[in-house]
Amino acid sequence: MGAWALLLPLLVATAQAQVCSVSNTYFEVPENANQSEPLADIYAPEGQQVTLGPSSTPLAFRIQGTQLFLNVTPDYEKHTTLQAQLECRRGDTVVTLLRVFVLVLDINDNAPVFPFVTKVENVSEDTKVNTIVVPETKLEAHDPDKSDILFYTLQEVTPGASNFFSLVGTNLPALRLDRSLDFYRCQNMTFQLLVWDTEEQNVAPSHTATATVILEVQPADLRPPWFLPCAYSDTYVCIQAEYHGAVPTGHTLQGPLTLRPGPIYAVDGDWGINQRILYSIVSERDDGTFAIDADSGNLTMTGVVRSPKTFTLLVKGEQADHARYSVTRVTIEARNANGSLLQFPESRYRGTVALGSGAGVPVRDAASPSQPLRIWAWDPEFPDLDSATTYRITNNTNFRMDGETVVTAALLADEGVFYAEVEATNTVTASGATTVAEIQVLEGEAPTPTGTPEPGGGSTAGDSKPGVGHTEDQRFSTMEMAALGGVLGALLVLTLIALLILVHKHYGHRFKCCSGKAQEHQHPQLLGFDNQAFHAPQESNWAPAPSPSPAPTPAVAPEPAPLEPPSLQSLDPASESPEVARDGGGPAAVRSILTKERRPEGGYKAVWFGEDIGAEADVVVLNTPASDAAGAADSGSEDSSDEAEAEAEGPGGGSRDDASSTYV
Repeated sequence: MGAWALLLPLLVATAQAQVCSVSNTYFEVPENANQSEPLADIYAPEGQQVTLGPSSTPLAFRIQGTQLFLNVTPDYEKHTTLQAQLECRRGDTVVTLLRVFVLVLDINDNAPVFPFVTKVENVSEDTKVNTIVVPETKLEAHDPDKSDILFYTLQEVTPGASNFFSLVGTNLPALRLDRSLDFYRCQNMTFQLLVWDTEEQNVAPSHTATATVILEVQPADLRPPWFLPCAYSDTYVCIQAEYHGAVPTGHTLQGPLTLRPGPIYAVDGDWGINQRILYSIVSERDDGTFAIDADSGNLTMTGVVRSPKTFTLLVKGEQADHARYSVTRVTIEARNANGSLLQFPESRYRGTVALGSGAGVPVRDAASPSQPLRIWAWDPEFPDLDSATTYRITNNTNFRMDGETVVTAALLADEGVFYAEVEATNTVTASGATTVAEIQVLEGEAPTPTGTPEPGGGSTAGDSKPGVGHTEDQRFSTMEMAALGGVLGALLVLTLIALLILVHKHYGHRFKCCSGKAQEHQHPQLLGFDNQAFHAPQESNWAPAPSPSPAPTPAVAPEPAPLEPPSLQSLDPASESPEVARDGGGPAAVRSILTKERRPEGGYKAVWFGEDIGAEADVVVLNTPASDAAGAADSGSEDSSDEAEAEAEGPGGGSRDDASSTYV
């Protein structure tokens, strides 16, 4: 026995040496792996050749020498297993057949995919809560990595949509209704449906996909017809209207009755469905006096009511499909028509018509010239009798009534304002009322204005009659307004030219003085003693000097004001009197008065003095630059008379003998 144990390996090795063999027949390779090393070693006896058989995975393997290689990058989504069939041949005869298997391992290398980008699903408004409105098969995504488990999340796009719908589970993307729907509050809701192929979203590798889900709410027949107008308590219940009306006794009205708050009218409470409404009277207490149109709901009279009484009608509004209906109450009061009063909406009507209009021309409404003047009256108790009202003009033969419209009755040869009394009479109730129409007859084409408007609207040009002018109601054509604008523009230009001439004539020397001051400021050698509070000699009044500033600046002439004692600090420090400077804080305020007398060497004379007569006076000569003197000389002829008066009267326009002032 021991000898056989020693001989067995030798016999096996001898047998293997006589047949083909491989080092390994089973391998595991992850997908996407680049396998460059040989899979197995092949042994073939002498005289035999090894080839790949027809059962091998196409193009997946190759034999190079005595080694088997993987010829492709494995892809689990294409082939989960690769097979190599090895045939050992001696000539054309297959001696040995070997099989090598490669198991491809799946890895997470693909993202999940939804079979849609946007999915729209209809959901009925009356769907019960907890109903699956969209099944899983319509929403689930597909992942080529078959070993992956998908995780879903629903995110709302429409605010508040997540209150109505949710997913059944994280791994079950069926959509469930969580709350009752209301078509009139929200007609559609949009969601984003997200999916991951890993439970944790921040791990790698991890892939995701997104799709849009839109749920459109469809209206359901949940509400009955509603008679309008109605007060809505919510979207399902409406407190509908009841109707009221009145008819005259002894008369049959031909048209539909006028009711309050409006005509009988109902709509489908589910306006998203909007079924047609049919009307009928379901009560028999009216004795057939009234009838209702099934389609329009108009209520009419079929007979005469002989005595005052009240009718209560029950009117039904039913959907055309007869699924739902509602009933409302209509109260009709039959009254004696005698004694009812007509009323005009306006106490006075105003219209216009062109001069020279012949008979039959409509008078235009002054407030709306494109519309004819319409005058009408109504009966507040029996509005249905308004059609029985007739109109006539009682006091003016130039106009007449054509129904409710005012038209001309003769050729209008005179321009002016005409008043017409309009009388309305109801032929059924015999009631009446009157009003006044104010009609203005105007020229159809007004001439271009060439005169100044008179106070009453008249004009000095043309043949207009005195006292009869164009009023505020007149309308002018575009050409007339353009001509008026041209005339006014020309007058404005002429006025501006005349104004410039006057300004230059009277104030031209001021501009020269200003120019001289500017030159004086630029040339220090021309500086002298100037009183900054002094104004041009043409001014007849004086005003307090301005407050002091850090640097002396020419004073701007203010409005004329009464003489008041100015502050000492308002004067130029260089021209102050020593006594004044010493007594500036004393009770004796001082002021300066400048004469209009010019000195031959140029300049003006100024005096500072106190309120008391005995105050010492100092005289300072204010030098005037050459430019100022020249400017003053130009206007000397104009000011000569004024200077004479000033010298005769003294400062302030008073006499030289005035004890309250001192003049030098």
